[in-house]
Amino acid sequence: MLLNTLFFVLFALIMVPAVIILLGVTRWQSVTVALVERLEAARRAVTPRTFERDELQGLPEPVQAYFHAVLSARQPLVAAAEITQEGKVDLGRARTRWIPFRARQRVFVARPGWLWDARLRWLPGLGLFAHQGLLAGVGVARYKLFGLIPLVRSREDEAGARSELTRFFAEAVWYPTRLLPSQGVRWETIDDRHARATLEDDGVGVEVVFTFDDGGMVRSVRAPARERRVGGTRIETPWEMRFWEYREHGGMLIPAQYEMAWVLPQGRQVYAQGRVSEARYKFTP
Repeated sequence: MLLNTLFFVLFALIMVPAVIILLGVTRWQSVTVALVERLEAARRAVTPRTFERDELQGLPEPVQAYFHAVLSARQPLVAAAEITQEGKVDLGRARTRWIPFRARQRVFVARPGWLWDARLRWLPGLGLFAHQGLLAGVGVARYKLFGLIPLVRSREDEAGARSELTRFFAEAVWYPTRLLPSQGVRWETIDDRHARATLEDDGVGVEVVFTFDDGGMVRSVRAPARERRVGGTRIETPWEMRFWEYREHGGMLIPAQYEMAWVLPQGRQVYAQGRVSEARYKFTP
């Protein structure tokens, strides 16, 4: 009798977590499919079909140098991208604790939209599933334990959309044809290393400053504000991404490594570091 009881206890200890994990993965995959469908439904056609160097005339000199460095003549324009990443994040609790992640990010460049689908190894045996992105002008941020228990709920409003459009804009160095003036980006000279860029999506506008190195590569993108969670509130905070280790993907040069940081009065607070392991593109037909 004791052996039978022990057997059933051990069986439950093994099977219950397995069932929870399987249920969480299944539900999360279903939600991911639905979000991707929303993303695809909002996509628009990309024109023109190819990059022509003539459209660089009148742009700030560092911006022209950047496009000359990362694009070749007649480069097809990116219509969509799938970017595989791995790295670590600090979720901003009371003390810093880095959590490893693996993610797949889907991007449609017109209209601006993206979805970051990540798995985070929060604690041994505790998997955290994450969605973050911009879908048809709506900012999305959802983190669930086992893919079932909500830890962060999305606030779908204009402020969230502006925050996620800012990240889309900064990360356009991974799909650089999106930064061309023909794609609605307006460039303004600051000096020989910096240029200001603005982008608008259905009435929501964002502005960032790009910093370039001697070789014309983008080294950082800084925004005057993005939403930062502090406890249960959201605070508009200066934000920055940095990039390095440029490599060729799809005929373009894109950075393989990056970090994200809040720019606080006491200094930069890095909260994410990652590496692009693969970038696949769909180009204009």
